[in-house]
Amino acid sequence: MTRSNATPGQRRSNDPPLLILTSLAEGPKHGYALAQDIEEFAGVRLGPGTLYGAITRLEERGLIEPVDTGGRRRPYRLTAAGATSLTETITDLRHIVETGTARLHVAGEGLA
Repeated sequence: MTRSNATPGQRRSNDPPLLILTSLAEGPKHGYALAQDIEEFAGVRLGPGTLYGAITRLEERGLIEPVDTGGRRRPYRLTAAGATSLTETITDLRHIVETGTARLHVAGEGLA
């Protein structure tokens, strides 16, 4: 599901680390499953370089870790620090959304 109905000047959230952490909040996934899930829930297609670069940085920061499966694919899972980081980011984004919504409501009243 790709969302392409945004008008010029509008942006969807396409921050790869945020999208990866959000996907992993559901459970462990390998790279391809992450890319598929992100495209499905966010309408954002991450290229392999972007995806794996972000995975490397998140792993280096201790926000995700590989799951040892012994198989060829390397799934990752959220760490406790990753869950905390995601919670803090969602709280910040919620504040921005609430502020924007309230301001639009006030601006809309002035236009009536």
